[in-house]
Amino acid sequence: MLRLQLLTWDAKDTLLRLRHPVGENYSAAARAHGVRVQPEALNNSFHQAYKAQSTLFPNYGLSKGLSSKQWWVDVVKQAFRLSGLHEDRVLDPIAESLYQEFCSAQNWELLPDARETLRQCHQLGIRMAVVSNFDRRLEKILSHCNLRHHFEFVLTSEEAGFAKPDQRIFRKALHISGVAPEQAAHVGDSYVKDYRAARAVGMHSFLLTRAGHANNWETEVPKEHILPSLPHLLSVIEKG
Repeated sequence: MLRLQLLTWDAKDTLLRLRHPVGENYSAAARAHGVRVQPEALNNSFHQAYKAQSTLFPNYGLSKGLSSKQWWVDVVKQAFRLSGLHEDRVLDPIAESLYQEFCSAQNWELLPDARETLRQCHQLGIRMAVVSNFDRRLEKILSHCNLRHHFEFVLTSEEAGFAKPDQRIFRKALHISGVAPEQAAHVGDSYVKDYRAARAVGMHSFLLTRAGHANNWETEVPKEHILPSLPHLLSVIEKG
């Protein structure tokens, strides 16, 4: 058995995922404010706006004096502008409502077997935490999804001041827990931000894969480190 004292988890697309494409949520919020914008257009424009904002202001623009809320409000408003809606008097309340809505459990769902896998890890006596490129809303989201109690702490990139794959976020998690890297492991769905970054600080790591996604890292990751599903983690740890 792999002797782990600490297991850290990525959040989005590892434990939780959005129930609906972003464009559907944005379109519904617009309708609630008397405006019609097509979900497909909003989905495309959101990805453009998010990518541009992430490039200009990494990690929610903290180093530039932004708050994560302002960062997200700007993304939402730019997504609508790219879809043809420009009036701030309409965009302001839509952006505010969407910021609040994405805290709620109705917009998120657990990945299959997430809850049971966490429960079984607890039974093995492994301490657990979350290390995620997320903003301060993650604590509330995990609570609303009835997952928060599984974790000793939740370390977001906003709180840490560093975003994965920066090794400092993992080092901070290890410092908080008081666990040596060789006694810790990380689980996530990104080869660069999760798997490789955690291993760079001396942790074990496991990569959750999704069926139907092309992978350019297959020759880089030993098969025993790849998780085709979350329950597979238990057998890997117990074989360890």
